[in-house]
Amino acid sequence: MLLKRTHGAGTLRAEHEGQTVTLSGWVRKRRDQGGVIFIDLWDRSGLVQTVFDSSECPAAHAVADQCRGEFVLAVQGLVRLRPAGTQNDKLDTGAVEVRAISAEILNPSKTPPFQLTDERISEEIRLEHRYIDLRRPQMQANLKLRHQVVKACRDTLDSLGFWEVETPCLIRSTPEGARDYVVPSRLYAGKFYALPQSPQLFKQMLQVSGVERYFQIARCFRDEDARADRQPEFTQIDLEMSFVEQEDVFAVVERVISAMWAAAGVELETPFPRLSHHEALDRFGSDKPDMRFGMELKDLGDIFADSELRVFQNALASGGRIRGIAAPGCAGYSRKQIDDLTQLARRFGAGGLVSILVESSGYRSSIQRYLTQEQVDRICERLSAGPGDLILIVADRASVVSEALNRLRLHLGQALGLIDSTSWKFAWILDFPLFEADDSGALSPSHHPFSHPKNPRDVELLETAPTEVIGSVYDLAVNGVEMGSGSIRVHDPRLQLKILELIGISEEKAWERFGFLLHALSYGAPPHGGIALGVDRIVQMLAGEQTIRDVIAFPKTASGIDLMLDCPSELDAAQLKELHLDVVLPAADDPA
Repeated sequence: MLLKRTHGAGTLRAEHEGQTVTLSGWVRKRRDQGGVIFIDLWDRSGLVQTVFDSSECPAAHAVADQCRGEFVLAVQGLVRLRPAGTQNDKLDTGAVEVRAISAEILNPSKTPPFQLTDERISEEIRLEHRYIDLRRPQMQANLKLRHQVVKACRDTLDSLGFWEVETPCLIRSTPEGARDYVVPSRLYAGKFYALPQSPQLFKQMLQVSGVERYFQIARCFRDEDARADRQPEFTQIDLEMSFVEQEDVFAVVERVISAMWAAAGVELETPFPRLSHHEALDRFGSDKPDMRFGMELKDLGDIFADSELRVFQNALASGGRIRGIAAPGCAGYSRKQIDDLTQLARRFGAGGLVSILVESSGYRSSIQRYLTQEQVDRICERLSAGPGDLILIVADRASVVSEALNRLRLHLGQALGLIDSTSWKFAWILDFPLFEADDSGALSPSHHPFSHPKNPRDVELLETAPTEVIGSVYDLAVNGVEMGSGSIRVHDPRLQLKILELIGISEEKAWERFGFLLHALSYGAPPHGGIALGVDRIVQMLAGEQTIRDVIAFPKTASGIDLMLDCPSELDAAQLKELHLDVVLPAADDPA
């Protein structure tokens, strides 16, 4: 390369007028006007117009004549102000242009598989040619934003005395929760490593080691079934602290989150509100509530205690709930619109949906014969509903009522334009139950089995009423999205064994699977706690993207396929032999 770059293409401004500069980048657009060729030259700093005039520099013009889209080009030229009336206010460099003195094609390019300015290109083609897709300004901006917010996180944690420590990516499989990705060992036939679903156990052992304040920008892996906006490998901000309580963790995380949002140009107000898990479900029907708008859920069971409507009777008799929301200005909804809302409620478990259209002259309802004016008045008062509003009621098991009304609330909030897309409403969700019970009564941890009960009374309840135990567990939610999850951890090996026993892991199995942790806790483990925050989700929200795939450099598809590398792929016979593996494919009619 004869011409050595002196400036970034996007850094040139009016104050550079008269300077001779050398730029290196890609040809975004070429316009040939006979004796003059205009080339929009871009690099990661931005784009500038370069001018090749055959009457000024025939040799440079000849080089430009050979250029096509995405050729790699070096240009030496003189910075000039653009002629009056030709400035481009949409560009940071729009006041200037570079008049070429010499040019060199550093590498030609085949015709790209799609136009980089085409926003309609399919995601499959974009992912197959990701190295081209990443040249688009939007993707360049997303990568830069990701770098900036992660750097802000690192800098903040460093200033707070945290050490960044890497933990292993080849570990022992502990088959709890999601499936592990496993890695066969060549040296030890029939044995396997696993890729970490999180650094959870290592960061706890680092606290035993006296590190006290640890963090890591950690790569994690989960072999989950295909989901629309999940990736088999993802990145999280992992941190852990010794000698802390919940509020100490919150204070650190609020500093980190504020710094990350500030790196994206957004100032946040702290401290974030605190809501108990019960309160979040009661008000919003969700443990990751979107608090940017109202339409909160209200209980109506007492109003319908004597109702003759069978669905209400059955719900209350079985310990269920009757709850409702009021949609402002929706009393004019058509039968079809209400039927669509009913189908949405049914999709999330509800048997049906009761509607009341409040009008200035009265009301109309799908259960008109079972309602009195007094009941409607009480419902309106409780839901703060008035003429022109639509009341929606679900009667069912508590979990079904919460989920159905939460989904209706979010759908209507979006449809009615009630959500301020420029606001950020964070909240800490606290006091989760430590365990969840299935229909058979079997217990599973609400988060993971290494979380500590909240107080001494909760420890005592482990023996008598484990489903009533409140955990020292917390989530950070923003705008209806779970941003992170954490807890104060168990630091007593006896208590850890008890919790594992309650979720069906015998002491023998516990030592087999988690013996390294139990041993570590036996050597003076300090009280400790922490959290993990999802980097991909954070950057997606800050970038305003609809999918995390647009903020990851080389993502998989929603079904876990890498279209660029064409993987997962098969191993050849020699590789399989070396790894002591045979491949047994399922039969055509085997769903596995």
